[in-house]
Amino acid sequence: MQSKLAAYKPAEQAVTVFNPVSVIICARNEEHNLQRYLPSVLEQNYPDFEVIVVNDCSSDSSDETLRKLSQCYPHLKTVTITEHARFKHGKKFAVTLGIKAAKNEILLFTDADCEPVSPNWIAKMQRNFRDNTEIVLGYSPYRRAKGLLNAIIRYETFITALNYLSFALSGNPYMGVGRNMAYRKSLFFRNKGFAAHMHIPSGDDDLFVNQNANAGNTAVETEEEAFVYSDAKTLYSAYFKQKIRHQGAGKAYRTEHKRILTLQVLSAVFFYIFLVILIILRAQWWVLLGIFLIRFISQLVIYGKALKQLHYKDLVYGLLFLDIIYYFYVLTLGIVSVFKKKVQWK
Repeated sequence: MQSKLAAYKPAEQAVTVFNPVSVIICARNEEHNLQRYLPSVLEQNYPDFEVIVVNDCSSDSSDETLRKLSQCYPHLKTVTITEHARFKHGKKFAVTLGIKAAKNEILLFTDADCEPVSPNWIAKMQRNFRDNTEIVLGYSPYRRAKGLLNAIIRYETFITALNYLSFALSGNPYMGVGRNMAYRKSLFFRNKGFAAHMHIPSGDDDLFVNQNANAGNTAVETEEEAFVYSDAKTLYSAYFKQKIRHQGAGKAYRTEHKRILTLQVLSAVFFYIFLVILIILRAQWWVLLGIFLIRFISQLVIYGKALKQLHYKDLVYGLLFLDIIYYFYVLTLGIVSVFKKKVQWK
């Protein structure tokens, strides 16, 4: 399945149709990120688009920042949500208000801490809406920085992208990432938005795709000009909290997708455990080497091409080490998430 992305070559096609696009960003206490990154969204090289920022109960100076930006960019629209003493809401409520405020059929989503790699981001994502296409899945890598945590986060992001893009290319889409994805407004309202999973704090992106995407209505965009970058977490505790929140959405995936993803993790974990057992039992070296090389060479062939395509080539040098950490980390997250019930968006 993962070989689909490694073998995929995006068709070189010019943008010939410029459908009106509404970019939607939900922000809570993102004053500095709005100052830093929002101009790169507002200054996209695209003839017809609006940018809607949902200022979700911010207690910083986000409102003032947005007011100043709107004076320079008339296509910036702000939706403000004020804190209610008794009513507490998650991100899905903010996203829904942003969608209701959008005037265009094509909705493009990203986050306040994200920066498009080029001024052609909107054009590249929008060009995929042809025929029956209702969902377009993009890619959103993290910037490279020093430290082990950064490498782990980027490797996890790579594996996630390798999976959801390969699944989609195979005709079995199961998730998308809200930092860079698009869908039609009519699809959202036709399927009653997030009603089926409003009780789950996360999942405004992956659960929506999981429940509404199929082989006929989903496309992918992997060209570099359509990438959206952001900075990775710098604290292990913050990263762990973020992933626990995401784990909650995964429990609501379709049974087929949960089974495949669980088998993927367990097969990798059991492989490494089996290898350790053989070492303890002092198996012959050529047996150990043979078993190890079969998996590692397969990874190098498939992952190497995909890492190059997704501009994470540097990770190939730590592939073995990162792979071991990743799968045992995911296993730990799955166990912890069973006992941790309460999560929230920021």
